[in-house]
Amino acid sequence: MSCAGLRIADIYEELGLDRVWDPKRVVALIDHWTPAPNIDAAVVHAACRRFVKKYEIENWLDMREGICHVVLPEKGFVRPGDLVVGSDSHTTTYGALGAFATGMGATDMAIVLATGEIWFKVPSTIKFNVEGKLQPMVMGKDIILHIIGEIGVEGASYKAMEFAGDTVKELSMDARFTLCNMAIEAGGKTGIIEPDEKTLKWVEERVRQPFKPVFNDPDAEYEEVINVDVSSLEPQVAKPPSPENSVPVSEVEGTKIDQAFIGSCTNGRLEDLRVAAKILDGREVAKMVRAIVIPASKEVYIKAMREGLIEIFLEAGCVVCNSTCGPCIGAHLGLLAPGEVCISSSNRNFVGRMGSKDAKIYLASPATVAASAVTGEITDPRRFA
Repeated sequence: MSCAGLRIADIYEELGLDRVWDPKRVVALIDHWTPAPNIDAAVVHAACRRFVKKYEIENWLDMREGICHVVLPEKGFVRPGDLVVGSDSHTTTYGALGAFATGMGATDMAIVLATGEIWFKVPSTIKFNVEGKLQPMVMGKDIILHIIGEIGVEGASYKAMEFAGDTVKELSMDARFTLCNMAIEAGGKTGIIEPDEKTLKWVEERVRQPFKPVFNDPDAEYEEVINVDVSSLEPQVAKPPSPENSVPVSEVEGTKIDQAFIGSCTNGRLEDLRVAAKILDGREVAKMVRAIVIPASKEVYIKAMREGLIEIFLEAGCVVCNSTCGPCIGAHLGLLAPGEVCISSSNRNFVGRMGSKDAKIYLASPATVAASAVTGEITDPRRFA
């Protein structure tokens, strides 16, 4: 819930809806603009709190846990085989667990909350068969940026994007979440990865309820199969103003930056912070660069503290903030002035996404962002491998 929470509450009033079909199967939290930085945000947050109190939403997490797309899997609210809908487009993230997960608008969400039903057109599937051994400092973010660069922001419009192949099997769960998170940036209805032993082990440590994974049929049909060889893949950077403008880092290396952001539901997980800390350890952020690090959830934050990662970031000159969406949505943290340049581990670099419409946002992996923070310009992280 965020601004969508206020719209859902308003739609409930407009349509005369007076119940939530099953309060136990709804999870609500606030991750946008937290803590509230202005009166408008406070009004939205207050509306969300009134709504969950009125309809006795059992799983109300408020602003205590972090970003929903990281928190829900962590807390065991998503299981393989589930169908999950949410009021944010990056709900596709949960496909990394073998769930069909997708975002929808406030009106549809209001109807789902009231009835427990929604109409879907079953999407056809594009399978991305990813093969090859990744080079050091090349991450899951680089794979998905490369794919989006190849097929474009409408290349998988209303399609299911299935990620498979030996490379995907080798990826950590954190990296798999990144792949599925950005399926929406190619127009995908969902991103999904077939559950394997790694998935089930991760889920069983968090889920208490029974679940039934869904696997591919042996004769499953695909609209298209796209083979992706990543053995020689360079770190990728998406130039403004679109994720589809992805190019090898060598094409933009040397571009001066004013800000570096590591965080968001895309790349604010523990693996992301570990990679960034490895580069920043014993080094300092460039003098005229401001670096912002936001662990994506309370769980990630606590683990990062215990591992000493937060201390590394602070010693390097980074500002570490509470778990929130922050700069990714142009909230109260890390806004850019006209003419400024940011390299960000988030998922979108649209015009005005992070403050001024005259600022520029480049998207990259946490490794590339951290390396760039040290040098003050877009930098190939393999220099720090």
